[in-house]
Formats: sequence, C-alpha cells, structure tokens
Amino acid sequence: MKLSRRSFGFAAAALVLSVGLGACSSGEEGGDDAATKVNFGYIADYNGASLLAVADDQGLWKKHGLTAEKKVFTNGPLQIQALGTGDLDFGYIGPGAMWLPATGKAKIVAVNSLGNADRVIAQPGITSIEQLKGKKVAVPEGTSGDMILTLALQKAGLDKKDVEVVPLEAAAIVSAFSSKQVDAAGFWYPGIATIKQQVPDLVELAKNEDFSDTVSFPTAFVAGNDVVDKEKNKAEKVTAVLREAIQYRYDNPDKTVELTAKLLKMPAEQVKADSENSQALPLSDLDKYTTDGTIVKWLNGMNDYFLGAGKITEKTDPATYYTGDLFTSAGK
Repeated sequence: MKLSRRSFGFAAAALVLSVGLGACSSGEEGGDDAATKVNFGYIADYNGASLLAVADDQGLWKKHGLTAEKKVFTNGPLQIQALGTGDLDFGYIGPGAMWLPATGKAKIVAVNSLGNADRVIAQPGITSIEQLKGKKVAVPEGTSGDMILTLALQKAGLDKKDVEVVPLEAAAIVSAFSSKQVDAAGFWYPGIATIKQQVPDLVELAKNEDFSDTVSFPTAFVAGNDVVDKEKNKAEKVTAVLREAIQYRYDNPDKTVELTAKLLKMPAEQVKADSENSQALPLSDLDKYTTDGTIVKWLNGMNDYFLGAGKITEKTDPATYYTGDLFTSAGK
C-alpha cells in the first residue's frame, strides 16, 4: 500500500488539536492577582507531565507566587520552537531534542529523569536491525525516536541512507505502523503501547539500555533564553517549583502516578506502566550531579552523539546552556 504522508499529516494535526484542546489547563484557578503567569509546555506522558501534576496538587505554583497555563505538545522540538517565539516560557524535552539547547535555542533549567522509553520497533517477522536495510522506517525527526534509530543503525554498521526514512509526527506513526504502511519505527512508550493494541506481536529491536555504556538519556525542563536572561525572578520561582515536585515524585511514586493519570485523563495502570520506562532521581542526587560535573558529562556524551549524527556542527560547553547554578540556588 502506498504511504501518504499528506493524509497522515492531516490525521496527526487533527489528533494533536483535539488532544491539545482537551489537555490545556491552568495550573491553579483563583490565584493571586499579583501572581506571575507562566506558559508551560509538556508532553502527555509520565515523564513530561508528572511534575506538573504534582505542582498542581501540592499547590506549588501558588506557594511560589505563580499561575501556570499548561499546553500539551507531541514532542520536544515543537516546544523549543514555541519558546523561541515567546508562546511558551518553559517546556519539557526528551533526550533526542537535547541538541537544540546545545545550539543555543533554549536553556536547560532542570534535569527531570533518565529515560528508557525509546525503542526501535518492527513488524512481526523482522528480527534484526540489519533486516531493516531498504525498508520503510518511520521516525519523528529530531526526537529521541530519531536518536534511538540512529544509534541502533550505527551499532549494526548501517546508517539512515541504508533505510527509507519516513518522517512522521507521533500520531501518524501510530496509524502508519498499525496499518502496516511502514516496516519499522524509531518511537517511544506510551505510544508503542497504543500500537501494541493493534499489533501485539510487534518486535522490539533496540532500546535505550543497549547503549547505556556510551550514552545517557536525560530528559529535562527547558526555558526560553529571554526568560532566563531577562526574567530571572520567574526562572527562579519555576525552578523552585520543579525542585519540590522532583522530591515529592521520588518520595511518593504511587501517588504521583495517580495525580498524573488524573491530569492526563488516562487509566492509572497505563500511567504506572509508562512510569517504569524512566528512572526518577532524588533531589539530592541532582544537586550532587550538578556540582560534581556528572550532568555536564551526560550532556557532553550526548553532544558526541549529536556531532556524529550531524545534528550539531561543533561541540558546545554544556555550562552555556545548563543553568546548574540556577537549579541549585533555587533550593536555598
């Protein structure tokens, strides 16, 4: 069957619009008139939404003199674009979008977790990455799905020229794979769980853990450059909210799943399964990793990958785009 990217594009746009209208909400109603408004982007999964769900429930926005308007997105690069236009103040990105802060498009204000949600999946009967040669492989470009595909191909001695890459948005990948119009995809959970409802015997050819010896996969919250440079008070307040939510999530994993499910209007068991595809870190570890250089090491390792993958043309010092001093000082 011939693949129609145009039709997928319309379907994806319709789905994103419907999800966005349903999921956009203010962080807290009835806030103080003097509270600072924050436009905050997120992805509708556990990694992207759990801290925002905690902040809502625990009254953290109001505590720090903020009101939050939350807007749902399908991936990190779209949020970086919205940060650049001023439509967002803060957002959430997965590891595959880390090249955008590295090229000066945004600042990382907080590391969120270590991700393990990315996979290269294939239709039943395909049992190795090598068998993808010449086949159609869908991927949301510039995302962690793109990253896991590139890493898997490299490990197998291949590159993207050896496959027929089909750039698609997340919703379109679900449709394309489920209808067998593509042979494989670089994608992530919980989207893969949705595909499994239609293709229960799909094959997982690669996962984040396969590359843990060379690359870490941090997810992060980012801010627009102007927010960090010109609205320091807002940046400090939001980072303080994130810090408190990070610790609450670590201390209360089951409750956080419940709160996230409520925000996303999803079954708690589905969100629970999604939460198992990431490693939450306590605040003490994030502070330590900030001061001892561990996070800089993670970001440098990602820059090595992005340089080899052609996403960046030169390495940038992570200290220029990870605001570690802001993160640690917001807790004082």
